[in-house]
Amino acid sequence: MSVVFLVYMCLLCYAARHLHDTTPVKPTTGNGLSAAELDKLPATTGNQLGLATECSICLDDIQAEQPARVVPGCNHGFHLQCVDTWLARNPVCPVCRNKLEPGLFQSNDAAETNPC
Repeated sequence: MSVVFLVYMCLLCYAARHLHDTTPVKPTTGNGLSAAELDKLPATTGNQLGLATECSICLDDIQAEQPARVVPGCNHGFHLQCVDTWLARNPVCPVCRNKLEPGLFQSNDAAETNPC
């Protein structure tokens, strides 16, 4: 019994020493959307979302008066604060992984400067 305990303690010490030396399996990336890009995305309220009134990020219902945001392209709706936090870290829809391309924001800029 004491041999098993000794081997267990050695394994714990080994794991504790080498745990900090490993790199994460999925490294974090800092390629999310900027605040200016987030401001260009359409914002709405919960009562305009239709049938899909559950935020897939926090798993809470989006109330009628709460601010919400619809992701362009796939039209998935979320709480405004939830999706802005998500998109600031990674520029993809949390549900379908549709990537928000930079062209989406460039076309909006071109439309503002060229009203024709």
